[in-house]
Amino acid sequence: MTKSAHSPGSARTAIIIWLAMLLVSLGIISRSHFTADLSAFLPSHPTAEQQLLMDQLKDGLASRLILVGIDGADEQTRAALSKAMAQKLRSNPAFVSVNNGEDITSERDRTYLFSHRYLLSPAVTPERFSIEGLHAAISDSIDQIASPAGLLMKSLLPHDPTGEMLQLMDTMSGTSHPEMVEGAWASRDGKTALLLLQTSAAGSDTDAQKLAMQAIRAEFDQALQSNATSAKPVLLMTGPGVFSVNARDTIKTQVRVIFIVSSILIALLLWAVYRSKLALLLGFLPVATGILAGISAVSLAFGVVHGITLGFGTALIGEAVDYSIYLFMQTEHAGDREQNRRKWVETVWPTVRLGVLTSVFGFASLMMSGFPGLAQLGLYSVAGLIAAAAMTRYVLPHLLPPHFNIRDFSHTGLILAQYAISARILRWPAILLVAVSGLIVYQHHDRLWTTELSALSPVSAADQALDGRLRGGMGAPDVRYVIVLSGDNQETVLRNTEKLAVTLEELVEKGLLASFDSASHYLPSQATQQARVNSLPDREKLSSRLSVAVQDMPIKAKIFEPFLQEVETSRNQPLLQRSDLQGTSMAMAIDAMLLQQGQRWSSLVPLTAPPGSDIDATQVRKALQDAQIENALFVDMKTESDHLYSSYMQEAIWLSLAGVLAIVALLLLALRSLKQVLAIIVPLVAAVLTVMAGLALFGQQLMILHLIGLLLIVAIGSNYALFFNPGATSAGQSISPQTYASLVFANVATVLGFGLLAFSSVPVLQAMGVTVAPGVILALVFSAVFAGNKGD
Repeated sequence: MTKSAHSPGSARTAIIIWLAMLLVSLGIISRSHFTADLSAFLPSHPTAEQQLLMDQLKDGLASRLILVGIDGADEQTRAALSKAMAQKLRSNPAFVSVNNGEDITSERDRTYLFSHRYLLSPAVTPERFSIEGLHAAISDSIDQIASPAGLLMKSLLPHDPTGEMLQLMDTMSGTSHPEMVEGAWASRDGKTALLLLQTSAAGSDTDAQKLAMQAIRAEFDQALQSNATSAKPVLLMTGPGVFSVNARDTIKTQVRVIFIVSSILIALLLWAVYRSKLALLLGFLPVATGILAGISAVSLAFGVVHGITLGFGTALIGEAVDYSIYLFMQTEHAGDREQNRRKWVETVWPTVRLGVLTSVFGFASLMMSGFPGLAQLGLYSVAGLIAAAAMTRYVLPHLLPPHFNIRDFSHTGLILAQYAISARILRWPAILLVAVSGLIVYQHHDRLWTTELSALSPVSAADQALDGRLRGGMGAPDVRYVIVLSGDNQETVLRNTEKLAVTLEELVEKGLLASFDSASHYLPSQATQQARVNSLPDREKLSSRLSVAVQDMPIKAKIFEPFLQEVETSRNQPLLQRSDLQGTSMAMAIDAMLLQQGQRWSSLVPLTAPPGSDIDATQVRKALQDAQIENALFVDMKTESDHLYSSYMQEAIWLSLAGVLAIVALLLLALRSLKQVLAIIVPLVAAVLTVMAGLALFGQQLMILHLIGLLLIVAIGSNYALFFNPGATSAGQSISPQTYASLVFANVATVLGFGLLAFSSVPVLQAMGVTVAPGVILALVFSAVFAGNKGD
């Protein structure tokens, strides 16, 4: 270190650059957007099947639905609250539709079906309106007058003798609906009133979803005031948007609490060590610098910061504070302070720098991930650690006053040194422990890692249970299987959907499918509608054919005058457009199954499996191939989500291994000794294997964040192993008592930073806490146990 590097000019320059970086970071963070949904953990370059899954998670109709339940009180009160809320919410522009079973849209539905029955009914063909076809259809309608639907059929007969309306009603009534109690939807057991709301905003718009939830709560509170009851009803809400809002709020709250508590605990630790308010304040500056740099870097690179990244950032406090601990505690107290700091830079900083670089190399590999969430964690780590270390090296020494001093821990360091030397007698027991841990990991290898994408979800088990209960009460089917048809315009995909329906009907007849639904049921293609219009004879021909068709029937042709008029009206009315469904309950079905994304259109055809079995994907794909339907893709949502997570996990493992190899390569380049590198790597491998075995014994299935935690053990533990390896320090110096003390206090600070995550109710944050906290302790212990003899 030259004297010029310590000149007042260089000090001012370093401080000015640092302050400017802080101000820029604060400005970026103030404009940053934070999210907590799964979108950040989905691939940036997905396959066609993965793209469908992503679209449904982000902006599909399911992401816009909020399922509301009202528990408590009696049936009448619950129904009254449901009706009062629905009435108010229907006028709120935040909602496209509000359904609670009330007869609000049924009249519109019947009007739509009846007015357009000849455009909607697949039975409308030229043969249907021939003399023979009319005779057969009218005969069937007359026979149905004696059936349970006879009263309705009798009233419809003069208008619809061919029975198109009844056929359409049968088709539409296949959808499952909840029970009706006191004129409103209720769960199967009748104990929960239910409402289903569709928001105007996409499910990925968390801010808009939160406003929608607030509107629901406000109307519930208002309705509650108007319906005084002794029992206190409870409002329940679930759905993807609700999950996103709750997860974001939970993560923000817990991150804030964990950050505050860990900061306080680490502050108390540092106060006990330093006994200096100034040292305490200065010691946190690298932490703040690293956190601000990490968040702003992620925001600039990705445009959004995931809540998991924030949670990860609160734990960075535990490692970033290590750098100031090394500076303060490993700087000699006696003699010239400036000279001692220069000596620290010359002798200790190279080891700290190498430790920082091992962490950076380890996490830099994650930045290459095709999953933005994983890349975010990598970028946050790299930017945060570099900023914290650079601040410690180039700025913090200039902020220390001339008479800066902390407690002398030489005596404590000597005691710790004796413990460290004594720890080496545990080498063989440690080797046995590592061997047993490796055996346990091997025995659990087939069930050690979770295979469910839901493992990444921040949704709590209680919220998932509530969602299952309300959906079960609603009778909502689990849409696992879907066929996607794509094209350049709406007409193309609707025509292909109609072609597909013919193939699917054959699969239903064979028992391979229970049923299916499609947008063309509610909105046929223009070509099909026109063909059905062309099938309708003009009034004169229809009247003539009708007279012949009913000659031998107990009915006179003249009663069908309304039928003649309505067929003529249908021949001249405009073809149906999507806007014609507005205000009907079928509009939601169209929104779910007919999608426009930019210039591309897609039609989703949900398939229902036969009772008690799965759909045979091979048979369905073969049928699609035989039918030569263009741009048709069969997707098993569950299988695809499992494949997605599997590829995610596989990529994370390879990237983590790449990070470890990068660390090894860096150490080989820096130390130029395979023996020294092995001395550093062995305690890290031992710590990782022991943690994995412990988690397996406690029945904990590992997921992505556990893997990131294991990488953190290697990254943080390498700092300890470097100090315990005398060859890694300048000129092969022995470990000083102050170094032993600083390592222990740095380790405790890291454990406090990450350990509190273990108490989080968010599974992904908890995973990192239960992995890193014990892992860094073991890394320090194993570093002492496997340390070389030099410098004893």
